[in-house]
Amino acid sequence: MDGTARHRILVCTSCKGTDPGTRPGSQLIGALRDELDRRGDTVVEVAGVACMAGCSHPCTVGFQAEGKASYVFGDLNLQDDLADILHFADLYKLLADGWCSSIDRPGKLRRSTLSRIPALLPTAPMPAQAAKITAPMEPAE
Repeated sequence: MDGTARHRILVCTSCKGTDPGTRPGSQLIGALRDELDRRGDTVVEVAGVACMAGCSHPCTVGFQAEGKASYVFGDLNLQDDLADILHFADLYKLLADGWCSSIDRPGKLRRSTLSRIPALLPTAPMPAQAAKITAPMEPAE
């Protein structure tokens, strides 16, 4: 992969911050966009997601790109982890299939992986007969 395919950083906007009543996702989105714009990075986009189901590990951040493994990281925050999130974005662009070992991930991202999902790769269409789902066998009487 040449690093020009579209890549996305997803940030949960529902995660609650450590201070009561705060939701830090929007600040993290703004900081990520500002830094990517400053760098002139036109490959990575940043999007907010209403919930990434990582509620016990706020703030959750995901990475996805077509044909690549996707990641969800938790327990991230703007003050401590912005540089590592951006570093991983640079690394992720260079990974042909998105797959990397935890030791290759920067900082806290080494130990805060909540999920790594293999890429959905195109497959040949199934023959019509094989695509039919059959009912489970009934026990003999």
